This record gives sequence, structure tokens and C-alpha cells, in this order.
Amino acid sequence: MILDLNIGLGSALVLLVFLVLSALRVLREYERGVVFQLGRFWRVKGPGLVLVIPGIQQLVRVDLRVVTMDVPPQDVISRDNVSVKVNAVVFFRVVDPQRAIIVVENFLMATSQLAQTTLRVVLGKHELDEMLAERERLNQDVQQILDAQTDAWGIKVTNVEIKHIDLNESMVRAIARQAEAERERRAKVIHAEGEKQAAEALLEAARRLAQQPEAMQLRYLQTMTQVAGDRASTIVFPLPLDLLSRLLDRPGDDKPSPG
Repeated sequence: MILDLNIGLGSALVLLVFLVLSALRVLREYERGVVFQLGRFWRVKGPGLVLVIPGIQQLVRVDLRVVTMDVPPQDVISRDNVSVKVNAVVFFRVVDPQRAIIVVENFLMATSQLAQTTLRVVLGKHELDEMLAERERLNQDVQQILDAQTDAWGIKVTNVEIKHIDLNESMVRAIARQAEAERERRAKVIHAEGEKQAAEALLEAARRLAQQPEAMQLRYLQTMTQVAGDRASTIVFPLPLDLLSRLLDRPGDDKPSPG
């Protein structure tokens, strides 16, 4: 009789120890536990040592660290009807464990699908040049839309980065030709601007030389001196008539002849 009682007490003690050990949970600093009691939400526990009553309470672990999610390449048709493949990366974290478990079935899958759809919709409203040149603004637009839609799930989207925009070979060649044409246009504009500035400088120089005829003669003589130093070729240089008239004029020519 005593032996049977000791065996019963030992079994009860072992069962009690097993129940206590199975009721203990240890949650790390970045984890929270959503506890359900008889199927209904009770409270959020953690971090540290948490007691969960077996058979009555259930605990669901939620990671609060930032999740880095890769968005697979998406086929996007831009507003100017250019087909491209775009992939991105989304950074988000759980800020409300209760809503992340209760409101949505799988918040990771839901956020991934929403990111893919939002990426196609936002980029489809812009032209190809905007996708290539204004990537930072597009990142902010996608992030704001995702953050607004996932707020009801207890998710905070902190950042979205478009990693790569893949173009087909024909579009790459077209962009290269466009860039080459743009460089040629700029070169022609710069050359025309230089010609304009040179013409304005020559006009100003001509005006100043016209005010002082002696300066024109000195400039002419200086040019002849520079040309004379080059003996490799024969140069025909025009002689101004006003210079000849001054050289031919003599002091006695102005006197009247005797009658």
C-alpha cells in the first residue's frame, strides 16, 4: 500500500515537473509572444521568461527585427510603352505583433505580394527616362504607398530601393544613339556660342580701331612682321588704300602751282 502511494506521488511529481517545464518559454530581446487563451487573444508577452499554461494558452512568436525582402524581377510597361524588368528590395519590421498575427494570415507573404504589385503600378505611371534619372523619388513613392497599406497589419516599411532596371538590347542601342545625338547637339551649341562670342569681340575691336585709324595701321604692320617670319610659303597680303594715300601724300602737293 505504501509502495503504491509512493509510486503515485512520484508519477504526479514527474507530471507536475513536466507541465511546469513545458509551460516555460524564453523569448529573446527581439522577440514577442502573442498569447491566445482558449482561442481568444489575451496579451502580448516578452521578452524574457514567459509562462504559458499548456492546453489553455498558445503562444505565437513574432520577430521584431528588420526584414530584408527581395522583390523578384517584375515586367513593367512604362508610360511611353517601353517594356522593362525591375527588381527591388524592401526593408520592413513588425511594430504591432497583435495585428501582424490576427489581421493578416501571413504578413511576410502579404507584404511580398503587395510590394510586387505596388512596384508595377508606380513605375507604370512614369516614362523610362524618369525611371533611370529619378530613382530616388520613385523609391520614396513606393515606400509611402507600401507603408500606408501595411499599417493596418502592424507593419512599418522603412525603406524601398530599386536595385536594377533591365532593358533589352534594342532599347540599349536606342538610348546610346539618343545620348550620342544629345552630345552632338551640345557640341554644336557650344561651337555656335563660341562663334557668337568671337563675332562680338571682333565687332568691338573693329569699332575701337575705327575710332583710331593709327591703331589700324600699327595692327597692319604688326601682322606683316609676323607673316615675314614664316618663310615656308609665299603669302599675298592686301595693302590698305588709306595707308597708301598717307604714304603718297607729300607736304608740297598741297601748295598751289604758280600762274
